[in-house]
Amino acid sequence: MSPAAGKDAPLRVPPNCSRCQVGRAAWTKPRVDFCYDCLPGGPFAPPPCSACASMKNYFSQGLCERCHPRSPERLGSCKGCLAWGVYPQRNWMCSSCRWWQTHYPKGVCDYCGRESWIAEQGACRLCLEQARILQEPGRSLDIAGANKYGQQLFFANMVFQRPRTPRLKSANGWKTPGGWGRPGPPPKKLTLTEWVQPVLIDVPPDPEMLRQKAFIENSELTRYCAAIVGEHAEKFGWSTRQRNDVIRSLRLLQTLRDSPTAKIRASDVLQLPRYAGNIVSTIDVLAAADLLIEDRPRPIEVYFANKTNALPPVMREQLDIWRSVMLDGATTAPRQRSRDPLTVRNHIRAIAPAVTAWAEAGHQSLAEITAAQVRAALPGTPVQRALVERGMRSLFKTLKARKLVFANPARGLKSTKLNGTIPLPLNTELIREKLNSPHPAVALAVALVAFYALTAKQVSELLLTDIVDGRLSLDGRSIPLAAPVRERLARWLDYRQTKWPNSQNPHLLIHQRSAPRLMAANRTYPWQQAGIRPQKIREDRILAEVHATGGDARRISDLFGLSIEGTNRYLGALEHPDLTSPGTPHPRPLTP
Repeated sequence: MSPAAGKDAPLRVPPNCSRCQVGRAAWTKPRVDFCYDCLPGGPFAPPPCSACASMKNYFSQGLCERCHPRSPERLGSCKGCLAWGVYPQRNWMCSSCRWWQTHYPKGVCDYCGRESWIAEQGACRLCLEQARILQEPGRSLDIAGANKYGQQLFFANMVFQRPRTPRLKSANGWKTPGGWGRPGPPPKKLTLTEWVQPVLIDVPPDPEMLRQKAFIENSELTRYCAAIVGEHAEKFGWSTRQRNDVIRSLRLLQTLRDSPTAKIRASDVLQLPRYAGNIVSTIDVLAAADLLIEDRPRPIEVYFANKTNALPPVMREQLDIWRSVMLDGATTAPRQRSRDPLTVRNHIRAIAPAVTAWAEAGHQSLAEITAAQVRAALPGTPVQRALVERGMRSLFKTLKARKLVFANPARGLKSTKLNGTIPLPLNTELIREKLNSPHPAVALAVALVAFYALTAKQVSELLLTDIVDGRLSLDGRSIPLAAPVRERLARWLDYRQTKWPNSQNPHLLIHQRSAPRLMAANRTYPWQQAGIRPQKIREDRILAEVHATGGDARRISDLFGLSIEGTNRYLGALEHPDLTSPGTPHPRPLTP
């Protein structure tokens, strides 16, 4: 395969020497099909490079291997992240960008304007990595701010590598309570106080001095948590590196905290990455030792703050009360049940543009908003309009109940009717392709959905104990597993045992982050890698059963646990004119 052309490659790839088939043809214009060693009457000494005057490593067309734009030895910049040090054999891309282009679509970056492969945030890899370099611990990525004044370029395949944790050892000649280099016995009881020493002058410590001190730090806290660290390492299959990361992080915390005998705030643990410390596993150890004060804001609270920090104080306070009632509920009249954080997030996202527009128009309080202004803020598209309507009703209903507004301007607001979506069948060949995926997790997840119409949530929450003797226990039902599913299940279990032999995670599907813990994998695993939505596979499976049974509502409802409305949605597709027209294939049960 010929090397890919770079930005500065006007010359084509010269052919191989017609005699030795090793070197390149000396010239293509005028055409000379021999290298200088094979020229008739030769060998001849090649001329110096016309670009760098080098007498070594002549390539072709008067240029050496380092200067010819189509030479395999020519160095250049990565087409994705502009990192220096890539070769044409790899299509002028570094290893990270080669992975990047297989997972994200091509487009225009919202922050630098370059055409590249764009992630979900609307940013290319260069802008995203620039934001990660400048990201503060415990803060969300500020991509726009990080790329405002320029970008830090770097060498290919040599950046953003996690620093290796130094070996835990005492300083030269420093004696520990347990002897030279040994921490000594752990204390039977750790004395804690409720008071905290306030900081008079907040001066961040020198990172290098802090790291050096952490090497020899042998505090009561470190020795108290040593047994818990050992238990977690054995229980969750931690590697030696991860165990040392946690121990070193505890030493850093002991050095950083202002009150040596006080409990540790989770917000302080979030500062560890700037000193190459560990966050998640360290928090787990501190929580198990009952030494953790959980003061981290919830993700929904961070999202709310980002959406409302520019609003007037009164308006922001009103929205904060509404957010608190939605998340935590209300036990005083009028009582209200707490809502799912995802629901609250959708409400915030829907009403944020309208509330921001009211603030920019000069309004200081939501009590100033009229019904006409609410109707004027509704978008034109039915889906967005329905979302804004729900958010406005929830907001003003809560504020009116708390006597924070004089009247409810959203009262009497008619609900926008939405046309329900029609479930459509998938291409059977596409499902077969995913069923035969080389990744065992993808093949198993697709099989569970394609055969039994499980949801993504159900797949992620499946436990190892839910499958016994070839039967799946789900929602009080015992489902016999088909032979293709059992085959893919065995393949995944073999892969899991080989990849994470010491993992104690009880969930069926795990990945690199969840393997050393007890938490379930997120709902997007492994669907992002599969490149297909599980909901589409589920709809295809239910449609196949609807056509196979002739629209037996009772069977469909019992088999897949659907409500009456959900069942009718699929039954409505049975005789839909777009699906019953001549030439339109009906879905069929999958038989791989």
